[in-house]
Order: sequence, then C-alpha cells, then structure tokens
Amino acid sequence: MPDLPLDQVRTLLAVVDEGTFDAAAAALHVTPSAVSQRVKALEQRTGRVLLLRTKPVRPTESGEIVVRFARQLARLERDTRAELGMSGAGEPTRVTVAVNADSLATWFLPALTRVPQEPPLCFELHREDETRTAELLREGLVMAAVTSSPEPVTGCSVRALGTMRYLAAASPEFAARHLDDGPLPETLTRAPVMSFDRSDDLQDAFVRGLRRGAGGASPVRHAVPTSEGFVAAVVSGFGWGMVPEVQADALLRTGRLVSLSPDRPLDVPLHWQQWKLDSPALAAVADAVAATAAEALRA
Repeated sequence: MPDLPLDQVRTLLAVVDEGTFDAAAAALHVTPSAVSQRVKALEQRTGRVLLLRTKPVRPTESGEIVVRFARQLARLERDTRAELGMSGAGEPTRVTVAVNADSLATWFLPALTRVPQEPPLCFELHREDETRTAELLREGLVMAAVTSSPEPVTGCSVRALGTMRYLAAASPEFAARHLDDGPLPETLTRAPVMSFDRSDDLQDAFVRGLRRGAGGASPVRHAVPTSEGFVAAVVSGFGWGMVPEVQADALLRTGRLVSLSPDRPLDVPLHWQQWKLDSPALAAVADAVAATAAEALRA
C-alpha cells in the first residue's frame, strides 16, 4: 500500500483504538475536523467505507485490512527505531498474542519464560477460544495467535504446534449418580455438563461422536470461564466435562476424576499464526512457543 498516506492510516488507527473522532483528535493533538477529513480522504483514496460511525466506531471489513496494515507499520517503525538505538532507554517492545484458556493455563506461560529478555519485551495476552483467536489477528488486534485454524489469515504465516488432547471426565460420585443407569451415549444427553462459555463446543462434539452425529450434551450446563475453575468444577461434581489431558492425568491417578471413555479422547490441533514481519521480537516468541509446544503437546 505505498500510495496510502501514512498520516491518514495512523489517524484511522487512532480512531479505532480511541473509539471516537474526538478522542482520536485529543490523542493526535489535532482538531476533530482534521481527523474527520483524514478519514474521509483515506476512504476516497481506497474507494471503500472504512469505518462504521457507531459509538464506539467499528472498522468495516475493508477497514480491518487498513487497521492491520497500520499496526504492522507501527511495529516495523518501533523495531527500526530500536535497531538504530533511537528508542527510549529501557523502553520495552510490546508483543500482543491471542491464546486459548487451556493453553494459557498449561504450557503457554512456560513458553514465554524461554524468550530472551534482552532487549526487554512486554507481553500483552488476549484470552480467546482457539476457534476465534484468528479473528483477533484478522482485526489487527494482535500480532500472533494460538489457533485451531490451519488456514492462514491474510498477511500471516502459520505453523503446526501439535495436538491438545481432551478426556471426558467426571468425579466418581457424579458418575455413580448420573451415568450408571444406562449406556453412556444416552446418559450424557441428560447429565449436567460443564462448559467454558457459550462458544464452547467440545462437550457437544464428544457426545455427537458417541452418537454418530446425533444430538449433543444435556441442556443442563454450568459455565465457568477459566480453565482452572472449569477443572475444579468437574472435580467438585457440578457436571462432567472435557478436561485437557495434562490437567487430568494427576486427578485420574489419585481417583479424584474418572475417565468416562478412555478409548475416545478428543484431539484439537493447534497452530501458531503471526504477522509476516521481519520482527526479531516476534521471531523470538515464535521459536520459544514452538519449542515448548513440541514438548507439551502431542505430535
């Protein structure tokens, strides 16, 4: 996009980040009229509507492309300034990553400890379901993401990390109370079930697998939106759920959980997607994530 004026591109990004034209004007130290004129000029140049004038404003699909370009441009500028020694003393490089809750609770944070801290880095993590982290990449809100999608977002590269295995599990008391009065494919359609949030489909996918595509888990379901809280709720007997193997192993060995169908795990492949940028900081994070995933996930 060599013919896109950089002041207009930066202005569009400021409007999206600040939420309103007035707030963007204050951040850029210009008048709201100047902000409006720059955005209109950029829309005329691209021939596209880039912003929905809501409160807060939202980028259109075309606007997301320009916003992503603006964020990548800002990242390249910061990296260049750092290499030239023009950064402020000790100013850290910020790396934004979207990651699913189960990875965040198990192997992802240890991966970040392997990233060299010289020059200093500052991590900003966005927790999102692995089926939706790619959306944050597409919107330009993060530089990289752990995602279940092998299809690269436009402008991004992708590499396989491995497979996270989930086991259907419940407390022994819960299993005796709810799951001993019939075949498992039938009892699971009635027994209370745990879910992470409304977009969590793992439990339903497991039941559909048992029932050859028919139905899903019980409508009686409890939602706990943290990985650790989800496992604790299963152990406490609120419902059965799909527990990451790495979290379930010790609980199964001590008898606090029982596996409902040991021969039918559910495997979720994970991938690393990142902007196609020559960024030393991003490359270092990617290498550390790939190395840790190779140790923690199934091949």
